[in-house]
Amino acid sequence: MGLKNYYNLAEKKLFEINRSITGNGTVKTLKIIKKNFKDLKIKKIKSGTKVFDWKIPPEWNVENAYIVDKDKKKIIDFKNNNLHLVGYSNFINKKIKKDELLKHLNSIPSKPKAIPYVTSYYKKYWGFCISEEQKKEIKKNYKKSDFFKVLIDSKFKKNGFMNYGELFLPGKSKQEILISTYICHPSMANNELSGPIVSMGLINFFRKTKNEKSLRFIFIPETIGSIAFLSQNFSKLKKNVIGGYNLSCIGDNRMHSCILSKYNSSPSDYALLEAYKDLRINYKRFSFLKRGSDERQFNSPGIDIPITSIFRSKYGEYKEYHTSLDNFKIVSFKGIKGGYSVALKAIQILDKKIIPKSKITCEPFLFKRNLNIANIQLKDFKSTILHFLQYSDGKNDLKKISNLIGLDFIKTKKIYNFLIKNNLLEY
Repeated sequence: MGLKNYYNLAEKKLFEINRSITGNGTVKTLKIIKKNFKDLKIKKIKSGTKVFDWKIPPEWNVENAYIVDKDKKKIIDFKNNNLHLVGYSNFINKKIKKDELLKHLNSIPSKPKAIPYVTSYYKKYWGFCISEEQKKEIKKNYKKSDFFKVLIDSKFKKNGFMNYGELFLPGKSKQEILISTYICHPSMANNELSGPIVSMGLINFFRKTKNEKSLRFIFIPETIGSIAFLSQNFSKLKKNVIGGYNLSCIGDNRMHSCILSKYNSSPSDYALLEAYKDLRINYKRFSFLKRGSDERQFNSPGIDIPITSIFRSKYGEYKEYHTSLDNFKIVSFKGIKGGYSVALKAIQILDKKIIPKSKITCEPFLFKRNLNIANIQLKDFKSTILHFLQYSDGKNDLKKISNLIGLDFIKTKKIYNFLIKNNLLEY
């Protein structure tokens, strides 16, 4: 299958699924992806599991949800559009008056035709989402004394699970590039499905190539998913991941954009900026202070894995965001292809970068090593080695190290080869 096939798969099969941070919708989504990638591992973490400062919430599933008026007419039906239901709504089955109902109806006055996307993961609540036009009709057509039957057939499982998907493509090196995207939103195209479409396209491409670095792809619920994934795999990731990308809102036809990692200076950042330059693409760069997706977690204190986010229209910055207007009318195959080309190029550049890492903890004792230095003519050879190793922490490529230690690139490359030969570096 190619990128076009994954686009069609998302439009025809994935879009209609009611996803959340837990539950059957996420599992169903992962199983559909797994049909195309047999080596995708579907993993689960039990509800209540402590993941750093958080806990995995109870698993939430919903069978049905609707509102019926006094004439037994369904005026809102979750089965018509899963955005109608507030995510993680409590069970309810009772009659309520108009005034109470209106307190639980969410709309956006500035977008009269749009159904908003609303969740309440960590606070008990129930509610529905409707267009502002429909809300006005309810206010107009029903009396204050009118009753409505409200049903939300939802269940919480304290012994349930949160699920995510992981696929690993081994390269020549143990160094890894991490590609993250999320699968936790109901029927939205750009803010939900564009990332998985591009990720599937990238997997399909890189599994057919000989990669220098290993690639790890994850399909996770946003925020709690990245926190949980990091909690379960931190030591391995910290040791091996040299950078990577979070893919979000990458499928519309608007301007390309990004959020670089925390200090704007990681190998992932440089590779992405080189990709924009090579592809001659104009882009908008948002400050890290405007972060809001999983780049928050990967770059957070104590984690510090330099992940860069790639968008077309950044989340929260386009008019259809988190509404029913975010559909396949704004996500086109052309838009997806453009986002894919940027991500592909950035990964290819990052894959080819030499990012050395010292094998020695602390400063090495050079005196005990009988090092052959005849082929490298440097006045302060030992000092240069120590300078080089100081910046060989898995965060800098050769070009950056060359600039940091004030040595021309050719001599830096010789130092690198020398240290590899003498088993002081890994790559």
